Amino acid sequence: MLLLACLFAFPAAAQRIVIVGQVVEASSGEPVPFASVFIPKTATGATADLEGKFKLAVSGMPDSIAASALGFATMRKKLSAAPQQTVLFRLKPGGVALAEVVVRPGENPAFRILREVQKHKSQNERNALTAAEFDSYNRIEVSLSELPPRIAKRKVVKDIRALAARRGAAAAADPDAPLPLFASEVGSKVYQRFNPLRRREDIQHRQMRGAGPREGSVLSQVLGANFINIDFYPNWQNIMGKDFISPIAEGWRISYDYELLDSVFVDKDWCYKIAVTPKRSHDLAFKGTMWITAESYALRRIDVIANADANINFVTDLRIFQDLTPPDQGPGLAGRTRMAFGIKPYEGQAAMRVRTTTVNTNFVRNQLHEAGFYDVPVNVAQQTSDPEPEGGLLGRLSMDGTGPAKGYFDLHRPDTLSLSEQQTFAVLDSARQLPSVRNILDWVELFVNGYKRVGRWDIGPILNTYAYNNFEGHRFRLGFRTTPDISLNWVTQGYVAYGTRDNIFKYGLKTNRILERRHWTVAGIEYRHDIEQIALLDNDFIPDNNLFVAASRSGNFIQGRPVLRDLTALSLQRDLFHGFTQTVTLRHQRFRPQHDFAFYDDDDDDLPRPSRRLRRNFMVSELVLESRYARDENLVQSENRRRAIGLKRWPVWTLRYTLGANRFLGSNFKYQKINLIMNHSVNTGQLGRLTYRIEGSYIPSAVPYPLLKAPLGNETPFLNFNAFNLMRYFEFVTDRSVSLRLEQHLEGFLLNSIPGIRSLNWRLVASANMLYGDLSTANRNLLPPFDDQGHPLPRFQTLEKQPYVEVGYGVENILKFIRVDFLHRVTYRDLPKANNFGIKFGMQFRL
Repeated sequence: MLLLACLFAFPAAAQRIVIVGQVVEASSGEPVPFASVFIPKTATGATADLEGKFKLAVSGMPDSIAASALGFATMRKKLSAAPQQTVLFRLKPGGVALAEVVVRPGENPAFRILREVQKHKSQNERNALTAAEFDSYNRIEVSLSELPPRIAKRKVVKDIRALAARRGAAAAADPDAPLPLFASEVGSKVYQRFNPLRRREDIQHRQMRGAGPREGSVLSQVLGANFINIDFYPNWQNIMGKDFISPIAEGWRISYDYELLDSVFVDKDWCYKIAVTPKRSHDLAFKGTMWITAESYALRRIDVIANADANINFVTDLRIFQDLTPPDQGPGLAGRTRMAFGIKPYEGQAAMRVRTTTVNTNFVRNQLHEAGFYDVPVNVAQQTSDPEPEGGLLGRLSMDGTGPAKGYFDLHRPDTLSLSEQQTFAVLDSARQLPSVRNILDWVELFVNGYKRVGRWDIGPILNTYAYNNFEGHRFRLGFRTTPDISLNWVTQGYVAYGTRDNIFKYGLKTNRILERRHWTVAGIEYRHDIEQIALLDNDFIPDNNLFVAASRSGNFIQGRPVLRDLTALSLQRDLFHGFTQTVTLRHQRFRPQHDFAFYDDDDDDLPRPSRRLRRNFMVSELVLESRYARDENLVQSENRRRAIGLKRWPVWTLRYTLGANRFLGSNFKYQKINLIMNHSVNTGQLGRLTYRIEGSYIPSAVPYPLLKAPLGNETPFLNFNAFNLMRYFEFVTDRSVSLRLEQHLEGFLLNSIPGIRSLNWRLVASANMLYGDLSTANRNLLPPFDDQGHPLPRFQTLEKQPYVEVGYGVENILKFIRVDFLHRVTYRDLPKANNFGIKFGMQFRL
């Protein structure tokens, strides 16, 4: 009997269970590195890796497994009798965090290491290379976290939670777990040239899951593309439009405190492990750990998080982890980069969690290609997306990522999906088909692009549907544009509008044909019959800006001197080389001013000017040549559109030459106009960022003032960044002028140092606008004092020898989006109705 009992007991004693899984934070889904995973009341346990992943083999039949980490509450999970089990721990904050006590005589030993880092920068930074190329894999995951009860009860959330529960995906099934929205994977080949910086990425394969953008949209082209190019060697990193100071920047002791923690191996490199902490809690700086190689003093690894109190809007919990290539391979290139952050408008609202993972392999250094090779920053293959295999992700992946692989990325993914990611991807494979999710997608398209997709047409822009001004009254507009579903090479957009006060029907139609894509050659034709403001006719350097167009249609339209304009235009645009775009336009315009206006008819040139006929309406025929040069601009193409992405470090130049032909198609004038504009934004270190714009304009011909340069004024209480905010409409008219606009965003400079104020996260801003110009005698005399009925005509004036100058100072980021500027007029203060001081308000969304 004893022998029989032993025989039954032996299999139980010999049973072995293998448990794999991951430990993550409950609120964000971010991994908890080096967490302790153990079987309660036993000595059996393991330590999770940097990604929170673990694998534990146990004997017998334990009933539970637990996980703990410093700063988190211990969590237990039940186990079954299955030999292979997967467990996801979602730890919540709790426990006790120990304070660190440091006793350090003499000089901080980390300082010597930091000085050596500066000495060796020139040989370790990637700019020491002439070129680099590598295979790149990029993964982006987007989810919602911290859902308030009112959102958690919505149908779309309940549908996804129920789907996750059916899939057995604890990563999304729990009521407080992050709700997966979207994920993308992209495989590409990246080519980068240094000095001058040029970059090309050939996207070879991509996969999108869940509530992502419509396939083929501009957003779908760049999601997952290798534009997360974080480099800690320069003094400043521009991340999401904000300038963060690097922990290894020159002048490092001004911004950071350092602590040498240990000496450890990172792969085969012996490294100093150094803790970094910002000196001021509200600075745009990082807290965390970096690893510096002991032999060459190169940055080998960095794991940091942005200051919790940093003066940055909407973005929370910004984390960056980066592994660089070993120094014995040459200057450091990013082998693996992970960035995660939350986007939360206000307390009590849901947060969007974004996580990007980039893995670069197969590096080739200093293999330079010809300059034209880099002309297309993002090159998308025609067939880059494969349909998902039946069964979804969980049907073809084991929980440790080593099961049978059928999809492209299962064969080519250079890293292993964590358990949390596997579960999330499995839910997203099916979530897009839920009716509630499809409805959300339609609203996202409307919010981002301003158009509502109806069948194969886009209706909008919605912002332009209604406006009210004192000339047209209530203006109603209905617009449309074609989609790639109709044609990949033809783009047509049009609109009809009606004003209840002027009782005029307006309409427009524009069609573009893409002739060639590599050099982006586009031919276009346009006709428009609409009410315009003369004050804006020579300020049309902001094409396709729906917000600007909508705002200019409201308010005091009469002050801008309305004119009914018929425009017919033929255009041809082509990229001649990288960054240089040439456009040629032939256009004919008919002007019928809707305000008191007249000019002397030059056809009666044999008569003295007071005896000549007065004309009210006129026509012009023009040839317009526009050259635009943006040295480091990245333009990404979708099926029939393209957009600029990324930060431009070099100025953008635009030169426009206009030639008016007399007596051609009824044209009344022969003239020339030249406009030159330079836009630039530069980092100014601790002082923030300076944006400036220089514009020159020259018109050597005598033409009516609708064809001259009317500097844009602003009589509204709202700040206009493209206007002279204390100048009245048509206060000045010029035919030669130079203007300079300066705007210095000081971020948290000064205000971050004031107790009580710094908690508000306000930011100082300073501005200055200057205009120098003149008007020729011929153009001064072209405007008669009275019309043909003897009524006096409204006058205008020009600048004298001194320039027009206005300066301002203010506070932005009030309640995260309100800006208040106090403006002073420095010159021309004695003019009638001159506005010498003003307070302007603005609304802006800046991180």
